[in-house]
Amino acid sequence: MNSLVHPDVLFPAENSVRSIARALYQTVSDLPIISPHGHTDPRWYALDEPFPDPAQLLIVPDHYIFRMLFSQGIRLEGLGVRRLDGSPVEADGRRIWKIFAENYHLFRATPTRLWMDYVLSSLFGITEPLDAKTADSTYDRIAEKLRLPEYRPRALFKRFNIEVIATTEGALDDLRWHKMICESGWDGRVVTAYRPDAVVDPDFEGFSANIDQLGDITGENTGSWTGYLAAHRKRREYFKSYGATSSDHGHPTADTANLSASEAAALFDRVRSGKSDADDHRTFRGQMLTEMAKMSLDDGLVLQIHPGSRRNHSPTTLARHGRDMGFDIPGRTDYVSALKPLLDAVGLERDLTVVLFTLDETSYARELAPLAGVYPALKLGPAWWFHDSPEGMRRFREMTTETAGFYNTVGFNDDTRAFPSIPARHDIARRVDCAFLARLVAEHRLREEEAFDLARELAYTLAKKAYRL
Repeated sequence: MNSLVHPDVLFPAENSVRSIARALYQTVSDLPIISPHGHTDPRWYALDEPFPDPAQLLIVPDHYIFRMLFSQGIRLEGLGVRRLDGSPVEADGRRIWKIFAENYHLFRATPTRLWMDYVLSSLFGITEPLDAKTADSTYDRIAEKLRLPEYRPRALFKRFNIEVIATTEGALDDLRWHKMICESGWDGRVVTAYRPDAVVDPDFEGFSANIDQLGDITGENTGSWTGYLAAHRKRREYFKSYGATSSDHGHPTADTANLSASEAAALFDRVRSGKSDADDHRTFRGQMLTEMAKMSLDDGLVLQIHPGSRRNHSPTTLARHGRDMGFDIPGRTDYVSALKPLLDAVGLERDLTVVLFTLDETSYARELAPLAGVYPALKLGPAWWFHDSPEGMRRFREMTTETAGFYNTVGFNDDTRAFPSIPARHDIARRVDCAFLARLVAEHRLREEEAFDLARELAYTLAKKAYRL
């Protein structure tokens, strides 16, 4: 690191504890990256083409960045974010970058600032702070680098020391880019993950047509409950053929259900025919989480549940720009009651792994840690999304460790679309965990040799084991 990111960043202020954290960090800083869940584009690795200009790479696709700028009155169109109606938006990368640089002060003390400083310094060799005066010079420096072969996706994959990365594709995706990667002979390991939201959530746009397409792809009769389930099984196997070890489910709540076969079939018929109500939709999503857990017992896919995001909170922005535009907002989430039907069915299964995430931090100590601390099937995912931050990571460890321990968690995953930020995110997580372990050692709650073991587990081994990678 250089002057943009201090070598002791995120380590404890007290000298004696900081020295322990430094020692722990030195043993894990260079470990390979296991990235078991994320949203990078497999097309990058398949085509291995140069990345576009700095703005298109670092700003336009990153909702962490443009949501903050939008909150200060800067229009998304001025940041190059596309409109659904095809109206023109800013296409000049230098202008977009200048807006970002002029407003970089808005990100002070945020994780986005920390990630970006890390990217600018470690990846592009930029040592001067980003602001209006340095906007053009930093843009030119990055643009020049992006034209070099060593800044293409596969080269960066190696430079970042990524051992394996998982992308996330919808159930209807043909996985053409994963097929191209497999056939290319490249030795980088890129796997997919099964994301069936579009065909399990009745509130998803085009739901009925999506189920028709699922039937066309699989040759199953998705007009019937049994045919619909058979179609999911076929798609899961197809995804496994391209390396999938997990499925992922982004539901509004953690609600699950465990209906009888006849009740489930009747519910499916109502949902399929469009004669269902909001309660039916909630129950159907919950039933499908339980069905997916049962399928995981058969095919071994790890089940990830990412609940609690109130998606597309601004209908105006949704209509103008579409989904994933920074208007997904956390909501209160129940787990104890919501998960009980699933846990009654499969929660005691030792061969099943269900990874729970939350956007509701109040549930860590009250619900999530006690649940994961007793049910063999449950593990806790790391601090996620709005809490993927130094303070969020600390709170996660402080609120879950006493009840769930370390070994009912699954290490770190970056869950990002921003490929250049992956090393920064993993480095930050490693530093936060080493600082947490150092405090336990300094307070004589953990032996030093145990802390060194745990540092490696949290940085590398737990994720690799939990996701069967």
